[in-house]
Amino acid sequence: MNLKEEILLGKEGEVQFLLGNEAVVRGLYEAGVGVAATYPGTPSSEIGDILYRISGKMGIKFEFSTNEKVALEVAAAASESGERSFVFMKHVGLNVAMDSFVSLAGTGVKSGMVILSADDPSMHSSQNEQDNRFLGKFAKMIVIEPSSPQELKDFIVQAFDISEEIKHPVLIRSVTRVSHVRAPVKFSKIREKSKGKFIRDPSSLVLLPENAYAAQRKIRERLDLFVKKGYSNMFNKAEGEGSDLIITSGSSFNYIQEAEQSIGKKFRVMKIGASFPLDMEAIEKEIIDSQKVIFIEEGGPLIEEQVLSWMAIKHIDKDVYGKLNGKVPESYEMNVDRVSEILAGIFGIDYKDKVKNYEMPQRPPALCPGCPHRATYYVAKIALRQKGIKNFVAPTDIGCYTLGYYEPYSLGDFLLSMGSSVGSANGFTYNVDGKVVAFIGDSTFFHAGIPALINAYHNNHNFLLVILDNSTTAMTGGQPTPEHSEGMRKVDIRNIVKAIGIQNIYEMDPYDLNNSLATFKKALDSKDLSVIISKRDCALEADRMKPQDEIKVYEVNQDKCKLCYNCVKNFACAAFYIEDGKVKIDPELCDGCSVCSEPLVCPFNAIEVKQQ
Repeated sequence: MNLKEEILLGKEGEVQFLLGNEAVVRGLYEAGVGVAATYPGTPSSEIGDILYRISGKMGIKFEFSTNEKVALEVAAAASESGERSFVFMKHVGLNVAMDSFVSLAGTGVKSGMVILSADDPSMHSSQNEQDNRFLGKFAKMIVIEPSSPQELKDFIVQAFDISEEIKHPVLIRSVTRVSHVRAPVKFSKIREKSKGKFIRDPSSLVLLPENAYAAQRKIRERLDLFVKKGYSNMFNKAEGEGSDLIITSGSSFNYIQEAEQSIGKKFRVMKIGASFPLDMEAIEKEIIDSQKVIFIEEGGPLIEEQVLSWMAIKHIDKDVYGKLNGKVPESYEMNVDRVSEILAGIFGIDYKDKVKNYEMPQRPPALCPGCPHRATYYVAKIALRQKGIKNFVAPTDIGCYTLGYYEPYSLGDFLLSMGSSVGSANGFTYNVDGKVVAFIGDSTFFHAGIPALINAYHNNHNFLLVILDNSTTAMTGGQPTPEHSEGMRKVDIRNIVKAIGIQNIYEMDPYDLNNSLATFKKALDSKDLSVIISKRDCALEADRMKPQDEIKVYEVNQDKCKLCYNCVKNFACAAFYIEDGKVKIDPELCDGCSVCSEPLVCPFNAIEVKQQ
């Protein structure tokens, strides 16, 4: 634990400048949470990183679970055992947990239980920008939206109190610009933790049809109680002046005041912090006295749909502007300029963006210097070429190795979600008249790849699965995996693959290019389901463990270099660059992995250790 994290243990009344995700951890401490679980995913990752190091000091039992469904079930059981529990994940992670998530409203909770979904509008690190408020409404959860780090902390504490009082789970929806913004956060008191004890209640906790049937009535009663007790007013507020009303929520609220200044017009603003179930009577009071009603929310029209339905029932006729009539765009993040343009367009105001927008040069993401995945993809391409396999399909998966999609590797033909490389490889074998070579990482394999591999073995599918084992969950910040967790029992990937019944299992060190090439070619020759485990630690994690004087930096011997450019064009390490037609290595980027010095990359032995 470092000094930065120690501040989260501060006393009531202290003010600290916190990241939104840091404020979440402080909120858990203040709320007296006993159990927390997650599978890492950006933009929620920092919560788990901090808890991993500081949870013991806070008295919180924390775990990185194998996937989000398991994490949710861990938290649900803790709540039913009398401890306040918290589970968190990125937005697409909630899809993995949906089976249990939807049923959770039926069982209800004993001690407070809060689920945090960190959504990612504009898809900074995700494959879609789904709005999980809709999933909360679909699952009949209470849904709460903070708009700042302070609200993240405060709303978490309030959510636990409400959840515990009315015995219903609460979904908190954060977004990238709330989770990853820094702001002053004032600390409150620390609650005492309750002691867990499970009391049997099979009539409500085992969702047999008769119990599930009865549970639907209880769900409705608990949601009605949330509104009746006025809990919405703890999260909602109305402010400002003007004859026109903006109804907004979450991060979108942060841009409205500046947008008002930009276009020179004032509005009455109602910020909805509790977006399901809505307190319609409170919203109606604001609408009645307004001329125009404008909905500004990030994601889909969740609040807009609910309010317009109420207005239709009540025969309230107002000029309405939102996503449903195309006046507000549905996709991507909101910001000050976007909100200004929307409002200016509605009121016919001549608004010109005061900030000149420059087109930034596009630079695709790249594997780090020294990344073992680069060497794996490099030999895979060579092996496929040398075996004369032109007709192949390469399903890929979620992780750093997804970057194998880009040139010069071009090994990424299909991707849906975590584990889909193995699942889709099953399907491709039915119709691909060639080789199917799927790629998956070690953490993703534990998360969602195992059932699909069992399916492949059981149904006699023939493909090659490459498990890129870099001993960590690298893309989200280097969290531990079941194979590499300090103080925990280790789970060996080879043993899992062998236990399924697969006979063709190969292990290789991708830094050893010649042996790796031979391994790939042998696996490609197999007429049955095969697995390569490409095993080498993440370069970033390995470098952190090395003394600085052990890192050897490489350079190009210009007298030996024949300018074939293979190292730049085909191996494509980010440390290489061309200057005045000559190949050079940036010493600040070079990882010293030595792979580029092997003859399979540089046949002229021109890449050498730089002399100090």
